[in-house]
Amino acid sequence: MRQHQSILEFKHGRYFKVALLLCVAAIGVYCWHEPPAAYLKPYGGTWLGYTLGTIGAVLILWLMLLGVRKRSYQSSLGSVQGWTSAHVYLGTSLVIVASLHCAFEFGWNIHTLAYVLMMLVIASGFFGMYSYLRYPEYMTANLAGETLETMLLKVADLESKCKRIALELPDEVNTLVMDASKRAAEKSALQGSFRRQLAGVDPKHPMRVARDNLLKSSTLKLSAAQTKAQEQLVGEMSRIVTLTDRVRRDLKFRALMQVWLYFHVPLSFALLAALTAHIISVFYFW
Repeated sequence: MRQHQSILEFKHGRYFKVALLLCVAAIGVYCWHEPPAAYLKPYGGTWLGYTLGTIGAVLILWLMLLGVRKRSYQSSLGSVQGWTSAHVYLGTSLVIVASLHCAFEFGWNIHTLAYVLMMLVIASGFFGMYSYLRYPEYMTANLAGETLETMLLKVADLESKCKRIALELPDEVNTLVMDASKRAAEKSALQGSFRRQLAGVDPKHPMRVARDNLLKSSTLKLSAAQTKAQEQLVGEMSRIVTLTDRVRRDLKFRALMQVWLYFHVPLSFALLAALTAHIISVFYFW
């Protein structure tokens, strides 16, 4: 059976080699190039600067086509995995290409803005790559062979069991459990904002608070049977807390796998706008 191949290992690192060759060639030509006598070092206005700038601009435009390729299900222009692998490696090579294009000259202008936006896009892409390579493993370990649906069903069953056990205990305990169950239902792990999902485990979950209150309560006024019932109740509530924590962690991992896109995509379009302004200013105002 063929094992799953990481995008970083696609075709034995084909696009890593391409990106490495591009970077080595750019560095080699940059070191070999002698700028005009009027300038102390290479800069963006030389033939080398224009060449590297053109390569960088073409790469940026091509990299932005990945989103289009992902939605072109019938396309025969390579696999999505191949495109993604090229996206990662060639996108990273822009750090070298763009830096050599501007000859490490920066200032408070549209040109440096385009460079900074490009670096932010690449940085957010690195986090996205890390997310897709690492978080699925964490999710698998956290779920331990179960699914969100099965864990939520277990939580519901355990809550029903807790309510039955609480009926054998004093009214204040029964009220505590019923109230915790009601508030837990209103504060479902699957509900809430994206920010709440990113927060992960909820230390103030109603069932956790109720369980902790029971642990602190005295059992002196309880009969032997009631003491045993309360111990069982605390155990079942602890199982609910554990399952809820696992659900929250799973939702957190899922959110982390998406949050980088809220930065990567808008920054990419901002980069495209800045790049357009950069090109126009170079050809029409210089």
